[in-house]
Amino acid sequence: MDRTHYPAALADNNTPAFRKAQWRMLFAAMFCYLFFYTGRQTFGFAIPGIQAEFGLSSASLGWISASMLWAYAIGQAINGNLADKYGGRKIMTTGAVLSCGANWIVSFASGFMSLIIPWAANGYLQALGWAPGSRLLSNWWSASERGKVYGFYVFAAGCASILSYVTSVVVIEVLHLEWRWIFRLPVLLMLAGGILFYFIARERPEDLGFKPLENTGVANEEDKAQEAADNADEETSLQRYKAVLKNAKLIIAAVSLGFQNAARYGLIIWVPVHFLGSDWKTGDGGIDPKWITIALPVGMAAGALSNGWVSDKLFGSKRYLAIMLYMALGALTSLWMWSLPIHSTMAIGALFLCGFFVYGPASSFWALCPDLVGSKRAGTATGVMNFSSYLFAGLAEPLIGKILDHTGNTSLIFMIVTIACVCSAAVALFVRR
Repeated sequence: MDRTHYPAALADNNTPAFRKAQWRMLFAAMFCYLFFYTGRQTFGFAIPGIQAEFGLSSASLGWISASMLWAYAIGQAINGNLADKYGGRKIMTTGAVLSCGANWIVSFASGFMSLIIPWAANGYLQALGWAPGSRLLSNWWSASERGKVYGFYVFAAGCASILSYVTSVVVIEVLHLEWRWIFRLPVLLMLAGGILFYFIARERPEDLGFKPLENTGVANEEDKAQEAADNADEETSLQRYKAVLKNAKLIIAAVSLGFQNAARYGLIIWVPVHFLGSDWKTGDGGIDPKWITIALPVGMAAGALSNGWVSDKLFGSKRYLAIMLYMALGALTSLWMWSLPIHSTMAIGALFLCGFFVYGPASSFWALCPDLVGSKRAGTATGVMNFSSYLFAGLAEPLIGKILDHTGNTSLIFMIVTIACVCSAAVALFVRR
């Protein structure tokens, strides 16, 4: 733990200067994470080129995708605790720099093994981003504003999906480069974002001469027993893990998040395959499919921003209600998407709503972490939650690939997403607080 010594007289944090600093930290974390997905959500756009060059099956590609997701899950379980121990600023920057390098290594792949090994390593390095950034934000924002703050933070992640989709389309369709450049050019933005974040962000208010922010603990009095003690900075890693893993509501929320993320990655990885398969250019004259796919991450970004507000303002920080509402609507819109022809002009609106409702609850899920355990264990809790989310997503990827190999019907993606959304909503009911 950083033992920085601060001046005896710290500035009051009920001032415009502190408010400005709060927003600067939020925007710094958002800016950095805006580029993180260029390092892991571009794989779907590379699949057609990889299949054409190496002749790999959809199931094999599903395992490659799963390797990254599982390594990411393991990394989350480790790196969230590291953020609590060492702070999020350095760790998040390190992740951006090293993930950029891992993507470049992937771009020189010559077959299955040379794809899966560096892509899995990249998954771990990507896990150096989200939980450390969340830990930093929990130091700067109080419980009453968490829904809004995590809504903005997840909005940045949704915009990152848009950016990863757009940059991949630019590489393939505008620059007419082969699939390898998908792993080379977009990630340079992540490298720049990570470096800038390091110079702009500060770990806690005291680093800028302000008093520690009050009310960064749990949201409800009934959860006080789960909150870290005043000397939680002295906790060992093992003590933090034990405290978090004993929190039953957090574990239930992690399972619900797992189903939500399985639905989300089912869309992220396989929607480009559904719309941009090898024969997509021979369509029936409808809207260009590459632009239909952009509707998905745009919807995700908007949904994330809205759900945090809904959980704070409409449901009084009862996050489970916002989660259940959006997941139920996500199931319905995914069913609608399943019923539409691939070149339907309605696909843009349907896919936007799929992304809006399926990804939106992420804001409430992440706000639950400090809500349930307090800010001093927020990194560890976020890591444990994200471990579950990517464990489930990784399990779904080979399953989806196998189904597509067996049926040849890519629209079944949406039926799988529907089932995952229903499961997430059902489990979220037990997070009732």
